[in-house]
Parts: sequence; C-alpha cells; structure tokens
Amino acid sequence: MDFPDFFADAPTISLRDPLAVFLGASKLGVMTYTYADAVKLAGHSCPTVASAYLMVRHGLRHLYGDDMPERGGLEVHMRDPRDHGTTGVIASVATLLTGAAPETGFGGIGPARRFARRDLLHFEAPIAALMALRRLDNGRGVLLDVDTSVVPPAREMQQLFPRILAEQAEDVDRAQFAELWQSRVERMLIQHAEDPALVRVREWETAA
Repeated sequence: MDFPDFFADAPTISLRDPLAVFLGASKLGVMTYTYADAVKLAGHSCPTVASAYLMVRHGLRHLYGDDMPERGGLEVHMRDPRDHGTTGVIASVATLLTGAAPETGFGGIGPARRFARRDLLHFEAPIAALMALRRLDNGRGVLLDVDTSVVPPAREMQQLFPRILAEQAEDVDRAQFAELWQSRVERMLIQHAEDPALVRVREWETAA
C-alpha cells in the first residue's frame, strides 16, 4: 500500500491472544500490530488515531513491563459517552489492540464463556482520565491521558484548513495540507512516542 514511509518506523505492539492458540489460528498466539493496522481500521491517519495507538502502547507497557501482554485479558474504560467527540474512534483502536469489546463482542466458548471479550469495553466510566486499562488477572489498572498540543500543527495549516473545508483550495493546496497533516502524525509517532508530556500515564489506584 502507498502509506507514508514513517508508518513502517512507528512503534509496534505485540500481544499474546490465547483464543488464537485455542482455535488454531496461531501456535504461539503472538500478534504484532502496527500503526498501519490502526489506520486500516479507522480508514485514515490523524492525531486521534495516533494518540489512541500510543496510549494503549504506554498502558500495556505500564501494566505488563517486559512481559507479553494478553489480548482479551484487559478491560478498557472510556471516560466519555461513546458518541462524544472522538471517543468512538479511540475506543475502536483500543478494541483492535486489546480485544476488549462492548456488548457486541465475542461472547466466549462454553458455559464458562472462556475467552469472552464482550462487555470488556465501558463508556462513561467514573475515571479521572480519558482512558483506563485494567488487567483481569490481577486487577491492576492504569490511567491514560493525551495532550496533542505538545505536537502542534504547522502554522501554514491556519490558512490552508479553512480553504480546504470551504472547497476553495487548489490541488497544490490539498497536497500541502495532506503532507503537513501527516507530518504532525509522524512527529507524534516517531519523535514523541516516548514523550511523557504527550501521553500521561498514572497508576489507577482504585482499579482493583
């Protein structure tokens, strides 16, 4: 696919999914997700998609350290309603990476509902953060926030964006807009992937 080159340089996220092993999709169950996977899900690349991807990555690392995270072994909590702003987009990326789904998710296998992912994604959660992740095995949780102002858009966007929205832009303007838009995403994913000012991580003391 003709994605920007920086997609290949963005951090990856690896998890082990026991359901994949149980049903024979993979002997080890290890799945590695890339930023391109999140883009394919969302249909576009933007600061919101990049933020969601980075928040989950930081949250998994906080909860599991050097251990392999377990896909399907986490709850995702969103502070806002599902139809508020970009909450749905962020939640979709979180579902892709963690397996946590709302009431429409996989219900599990057998009477014990093994490997269930249904009702592991919650909206309007009483949390003091944009998103939270909680491990099902030990109850440990992490609170996650993002501040995209840490990576501001290029100044030229102030003139380009209104013309683009009003459909008054030339082809060269649209090309410049797209380039500048992805340049900001690139800076988030490459230069600021480890920036604690961009993604803020805190222990969720009341998670358990």
